[in-house]
Amino acid sequence: MVATTHPVDSPPSPVSQGPISELIRRRYRYRQAIGIVFGAVIVFFGAPIALAYQIGTVLIVLGMLVRLWASGHVKKDQVLATTGPYAYVRHPLYVGNHLIAVGLCAASGLWWSLPLWLLLAMIFYPAAIRREDSRLRTRFTEQWTAWRAETHALFPRLRPYANSGLGSWSLKQSMMANGEPIHVVILIGCLYHLANLLP
Repeated sequence: MVATTHPVDSPPSPVSQGPISELIRRRYRYRQAIGIVFGAVIVFFGAPIALAYQIGTVLIVLGMLVRLWASGHVKKDQVLATTGPYAYVRHPLYVGNHLIAVGLCAASGLWWSLPLWLLLAMIFYPAAIRREDSRLRTRFTEQWTAWRAETHALFPRLRPYANSGLGSWSLKQSMMANGEPIHVVILIGCLYHLANLLP
């Protein structure tokens, strides 16, 4: 999926005025809170099945590794990140989020959790992607345009972006940039709770 680059914060038309319209227009701001609530609900009401739990655990670990990899390369508002996972996909942190969410759905054993997550993802993530792409396009116009032309928003390319460069991964930055250790601890707690519910 390639995100469009139209700004999402343009002034609303008179027809779109109102609290509900404003909430919808700025829904990208609430994706993290919604994601946390979603995860808490499916873990609390979980009814895990052994095989699905194992598959979910693998997906969650993979998602966290993707996030750790991405966090160690991104340099917000300083340099356009095109190295590491950014050489394959424009929003690897979101890719990691989706892997973790799908993994939690599988681990929870709740059949309705996956379609619910897909619905939430369609509601919240396109707006967040458009907003971030617009910000990066404004700050790194030529670099971003060339990178976007060859790199999808969420679906990784098979070969790295030709102009990605070598780059360097920082463990310290990965640990501190986006609160990754906190995420890891929370997810371990979720998996532990679900493991105790296994028949």
